[in-house]
Amino acid sequence: MGITDILPFVAMFAVVYFFMIAPQMKRAKQEKKFAAELKRGDKVITKSGLHGKVVDLNDKDNSCVIETLAGKIKFERSAISMEMSKKLNTPVVTTK
Repeated sequence: MGITDILPFVAMFAVVYFFMIAPQMKRAKQEKKFAAELKRGDKVITKSGLHGKVVDLNDKDNSCVIETLAGKIKFERSAISMEMSKKLNTPVVTTK
């Protein structure tokens, strides 16, 4: 078995790594950073679609309390959607 027999497998692994594994690891790192940078007063949207404002953060169990119109609810920080929360907090620019 020569190098030419192994080369397609190495190339296939490289493609899978750079197009599937590396972007997923980068996204996980961004979500972890987002959850760690949450602060009181941030407007957030959970992955289930609940809108609210961060009232309290607990570093011991990695949770946060979100205030909604219905009251206060405790969530895991990982339940907060990074994409939707960023869209919510990004100012909308209108052009005339």
